[in-house]
Amino acid sequence: MDVLSDVITIMRTGRPRSARVEWRAPWGQRFPSAPGSAGFQVVLQGSCWLLPPGEPALALSAGDVVFFPHGHGYAMADHPSTPVTEPACDPAEERGLFASASVGGQGASTVLLCGGYRHDPDRAHPLLRDLPELIHLPAGPGLNSEVRAAVHLLGAEIRQPRLGADTVVSSLLDMLLLYIMRAHFSNDHGDCQVDGWAAALADPGVSAALDAIHRDPAHPWTVAELGARAGLSRAAFARRFAALVGQPPLAYLTWWRLASAGRLLRETDAPLSEIAGRVGYGSEFAFANAFKRDYGVAPGRYRRTVAECVRE
Repeated sequence: MDVLSDVITIMRTGRPRSARVEWRAPWGQRFPSAPGSAGFQVVLQGSCWLLPPGEPALALSAGDVVFFPHGHGYAMADHPSTPVTEPACDPAEERGLFASASVGGQGASTVLLCGGYRHDPDRAHPLLRDLPELIHLPAGPGLNSEVRAAVHLLGAEIRQPRLGADTVVSSLLDMLLLYIMRAHFSNDHGDCQVDGWAAALADPGVSAALDAIHRDPAHPWTVAELGARAGLSRAAFARRFAALVGQPPLAYLTWWRLASAGRLLRETDAPLSEIAGRVGYGSEFAFANAFKRDYGVAPGRYRRTVAECVRE
């Protein structure tokens, strides 16, 4: 898998959730802070205002997409002066996979598509930690065509669910998240400024090394071998990788191996010996020691704890 696909696969726990809400003016809605989640809002019809705390109000129109990678709170309303109420549509809550609702007054209509993704904030990929509090992709010619297509399909599926809707909506939510992040990282719109860890994706050499690590974490990579993939000397590659990614190449390799192991423990019943081999450890003992140092618990205990949380 490529780096961005891997990051999205690792970041999510459980199923994403979404809702299509028709708001009638006057309306004002508060979306409280939700640590451990990322959310988005898409204006399907009409217009409204985004009211971030401590920041100027932002006018939104049909086709605008806003993404909140860190679950920070905000509010939305038909006008900045409209009082806001507590949430009626909170993507972080355990509702159904998707829903439709109509709320508010009797005035002009605004239709929003909201959604949320749960993740473990303690195990977030460093790429996600470097994202800004808000990513705004305005409508118009500058909006990535892939984002527009995913929004159109997702809105239509939620408005009129048909056979297989659960699978379709879940897949489209993942697609939308991928397209939003891809648009941000590729700087498709002038408002998107990419810096920090994500800049590594724009560097051909470091990106090639990251791709190699993600495609085959079990390989016994050396700094020299990864440097060759990057087209750089061992020393030059190590300096460049650490500067962009924030840690040395082999430290990142270890982090990624254990993050991948955590996902396998959560999502599969594979024996520990098999997981150890799949993430690059020569024995179950070596894997268990490395996992416990990083996660604070043995892999078997970690798997049981996750299973208990899911049952609750």
